[in-house]
Amino acid sequence: MPRVVSAGLPAEELEASAEPSFEEEHKGAAGNSAMMAVGSLVSRGTGFLRTAVMAAALGGGLVGNAYTTAQIFPGMIYELLLGGILSSVLVPMLVRARKSDPDRGQAYTQRLLTLAVIVLGITTVLAVICAPLLTIAYASDEATDAQKHLITTLSYLMLPTIFFYGLTGLCSAVLNTRGQFAAPMWTPILNNAVVIATGVTYLVIFGDAQIDPEQMTPARILVLGGGVLLGIVVQALGLLPALRKVGFRWRARFDFRELGLRRLATVGGWMFCYVIVNQLALLVLTNLLNRAGHVGGAGPMIYNNVFLLMMMAHGIVAVSIITALLPRMSAAASEGRAGDIAADLSKGIRTVVVMLAPVAVTYVVLALPISIALFERGAFHRADSIQTAPVLAMAGLALLPFAISQLFNFSYYSLQDTKTPALINLPVITMRLAIQLGWWAAFAAATTAVGMMLGNAVSYVFAALLSAALLKRRIGLIGLRRISVTVAKVVVAGLIAAAAGYGTVQLLFMGATQSEVSGFTSWVTLATGGIVICGVYGAAALALKIGEVQDVLGMVRRKLGR
Repeated sequence: MPRVVSAGLPAEELEASAEPSFEEEHKGAAGNSAMMAVGSLVSRGTGFLRTAVMAAALGGGLVGNAYTTAQIFPGMIYELLLGGILSSVLVPMLVRARKSDPDRGQAYTQRLLTLAVIVLGITTVLAVICAPLLTIAYASDEATDAQKHLITTLSYLMLPTIFFYGLTGLCSAVLNTRGQFAAPMWTPILNNAVVIATGVTYLVIFGDAQIDPEQMTPARILVLGGGVLLGIVVQALGLLPALRKVGFRWRARFDFRELGLRRLATVGGWMFCYVIVNQLALLVLTNLLNRAGHVGGAGPMIYNNVFLLMMMAHGIVAVSIITALLPRMSAAASEGRAGDIAADLSKGIRTVVVMLAPVAVTYVVLALPISIALFERGAFHRADSIQTAPVLAMAGLALLPFAISQLFNFSYYSLQDTKTPALINLPVITMRLAIQLGWWAAFAAATTAVGMMLGNAVSYVFAALLSAALLKRRIGLIGLRRISVTVAKVVVAGLIAAAAGYGTVQLLFMGATQSEVSGFTSWVTLATGGIVICGVYGAAALALKIGEVQDVLGMVRRKLGR
């Protein structure tokens, strides 16, 4: 078929004119959230399996702590460079280009990717060179030379993932601004599968005995670090077919002035301040946890396992909702529709609270059965499970405040306001560090991880309250009365479910101590207690007429009807 040429328009603009409008691409946020929740459920589930396999391979001791510390480095640098800026700055800018540019933002996106690839490449090389300095900063003073050498050597293999993390994040943002949410949610499964295979390979070749850093051979290190690198490479490549499907073609463009670099630097600068404060707090946290690990307490491996469980629940529910709402809220912000931003935020908060509450109750009440059933195998022993349980219970209390505070942050980002979240973050991190350092000074090192998670929980509550008070001036009322009523009902339903779950645990444990509970009993308690908690919570929520529960059930019925 001959190509149609019209009115002298460039080819890119002609192709763009045939594409669906922004509103058509992003219609049905609820449907997008549901679809992403399914993808995120599988992704987070395989992510947890990845964590469990590596815990079984390495255990909760010094080798596991070294592996976890080395994994922190690329994530930390990626967040400093691009992670926070991506969601707060680049997605809203891509949305504006998609809505307003004649070529639907194609050229703008190509310029942005070109610049990002250059910056990511340079940063990755510098990070690898500086690996020994990162080890000095994050390992405790008590760390042996062998442990420091292990962290540094693993870092040489893991730090190149910075480049591919950045590429994955940018490609995912491009797809999201074009209304495509499936691939970014599903491709992490490829990454998880590679690392799971890495852990299994390690177990088959080297066994599951918990060893000291001095016993880590080059072959062991190559398997562990190489598997992490290969996983993110596969994930990045997995997004390419989806980009072609939505019609995006990348080519190098070096006219970076067209990006509005001054505006980008102004907005991104505040986000950089926000991220660097968080990373300084992470540095203190990791150092304290490494110190605790050297005296037999829960170290970075155990804390990270728990934090990933918390993030798994957050990712399945809250991130799915946030990812679907952010382009809509950004579009509303660009058109001055403050009321729509407030409505989306209110709906998001209420839905997140209702959906995450039974998970939070499960983490608190079933902390020990979860720790034993999910982690205790191979090099991960019963003592590690017992140390994990109170940290997980505290994470359950932190889950809802964390998710709500993130919703407020993304509301600011939709307004292209990174200054306010950065300024809010200063007193929040100050409070967090004060609690964490105070706990370290006042209590035994064995309880350090619990104190770190407590500091997180309190700071998340403070962040949500402060964000809500300041955001009201920008977008008006967000339906605080309705939110408060929903939260109060959820608390009542959650307490009823917690009581039922606690009774189930006591019945099934039959007086056994933490050391006496078998793995089989833990699995039975986890399955039975989880069903009881969710069932009782659902019944109580319906009896209390929590509207969001009825909305979710209605959506499920409609999906099943189709």
